[in-house]
Amino acid sequence: MKIVFFLILVFSVSSSVISQNSKKIPPEKPKLIVALVVDQMKNEYISKYWNKFEDNGFKRLIGEGAYCRNTNLDYIFTQTAVGHATIFTGAMPSYHGIISNYWYNSTKSLKVYCVDDDKVKSVGIKGDFGKKSPRKLLTTTIGDEIKLSNAGKSKVISISLKDRAAILPGGHTANGVFWFDTESGTWITSSYYMDTLPKWVKEFNQKKYPDLYIERQWTPMLPIEQYTESLEDKNNFEVGFVGNKTTFPYDLKLMRGESKSYELLLSTPYGNTLTKDFALAAIVNENLGMDAYPDFLNVSFSATDYIGHAFGPSSIETEDTYLRLDKEIAHFLEFIDSNFGKENVLVFLTSDHGVAEVPKYLMEQDIPAGYFNYNYAITLLKSYLNAVYGYGDWVKTYMTKQIYLNHILIEDSKLDLVDVQNKVAQFFVQFTGVANATTATALQNNNFTNGINEKMKNNYNQNRSGDVIINLEPGWLEETSEATNHNSAYTYDTHIPLIWYGWKVTRKTITRRVSVTEIAPTISTLLNIPFPNGCMSQPIIELTE
Repeated sequence: MKIVFFLILVFSVSSSVISQNSKKIPPEKPKLIVALVVDQMKNEYISKYWNKFEDNGFKRLIGEGAYCRNTNLDYIFTQTAVGHATIFTGAMPSYHGIISNYWYNSTKSLKVYCVDDDKVKSVGIKGDFGKKSPRKLLTTTIGDEIKLSNAGKSKVISISLKDRAAILPGGHTANGVFWFDTESGTWITSSYYMDTLPKWVKEFNQKKYPDLYIERQWTPMLPIEQYTESLEDKNNFEVGFVGNKTTFPYDLKLMRGESKSYELLLSTPYGNTLTKDFALAAIVNENLGMDAYPDFLNVSFSATDYIGHAFGPSSIETEDTYLRLDKEIAHFLEFIDSNFGKENVLVFLTSDHGVAEVPKYLMEQDIPAGYFNYNYAITLLKSYLNAVYGYGDWVKTYMTKQIYLNHILIEDSKLDLVDVQNKVAQFFVQFTGVANATTATALQNNNFTNGINEKMKNNYNQNRSGDVIINLEPGWLEETSEATNHNSAYTYDTHIPLIWYGWKVTRKTITRRVSVTEIAPTISTLLNIPFPNGCMSQPIIELTE
């Protein structure tokens, strides 16, 4: 009897140990990979708002995950389209081709938007806002590689209020990509992906959540005096909403007035709530993570960017938005953990770019900053070129700190293109606020390995970039109707968060410099699949060994 009891005891203890150990051993592959991209999130926001965050949002990610504290973008045009394309391809803009949100097609003399596509139709609305696709993206994404690795058995879904922030992460083979139409207040897509909206998307749209949010007020989550990390609510450095309203509370119904548009929602925290709820509905209704093949979901939170542009990084509005986003992330993680188990889902949170402090505010603090009047500069440049080469349309356009020259006129005039480019660069660098002006020829012919020219080269694509690229001084912006902007290679625009959580992730802090291009190859290495085909970075070794 004692022997039987002893064997039962040993078996029970052994089973318990095996059970406990099995919980610690992650499965061979995750059921679901989730990308959370927070548009315009500076890494410093984590420490800045840390004491006000709850335990289950950002604090949970960092407390239970791997935090890459020194993650950066290594190119000059830090914009939404460029950032999202770079995160998911692991390639520099010079290779994936998305050099900015917009560029200029010199052959057709047309301004080009990164995801416009006249060959497809809108799905979900009658207008043209759905005529988008990823066809201008020149390389594969991590989602594409996941699907290619198992003959398309995995699912890839991508969601954002912004079309470009949904389309580019989804890659070329996504099962579903959805963005928000501000005229109808509904989630839509294009015929590139499907001919009709899925039933669950139609049902979600029919619930008319935007109508509920647009009737609300946006008031501070905390007593206003507790927002000590920000400037006072009433200041001279914000642009704000309709009618330049820049102080709480914001009565959305009143500000919307007679308009039928839902555009106002994008610049409130409710835009993030709507995005999160739609993402959770996608997980459930697309049956993500429910079979043996890992699925991929991108959720890009865009409201943070709209709010940042309107109010700046030191505003109470921005602080309140991140405190509310912290709650949304907590809700999302709770859903993931309860439905799949933390060990079955790989989550990473990052951003597409940071943002500059409002130059007007810096100037009042006697910090060098300013606004560059590019229209004035281009007018003078045209006059200068007319004086040097004779009257002509020498400059086709100026766009995204790039000057596009008239190559046909230069060739017909039997001029040396390199000489014209050099004269333009030498002329432009004389303007106050301009730090550098580099020609396309110099970027093509030199192997820059450091400094601003390396970042320019990483952003340069011979078929899409301009003839001369300029870089402004730190703290300077092109003249803008917004409170502030981003689009430089300085750390306030390039230093972003990167946090890993869940499957095969142990708690650690990585302080060495990490490039955002290392995200995609890290996932590829963990899944034992090929890197995206334009990727030239290495994985984050601290996560893959």
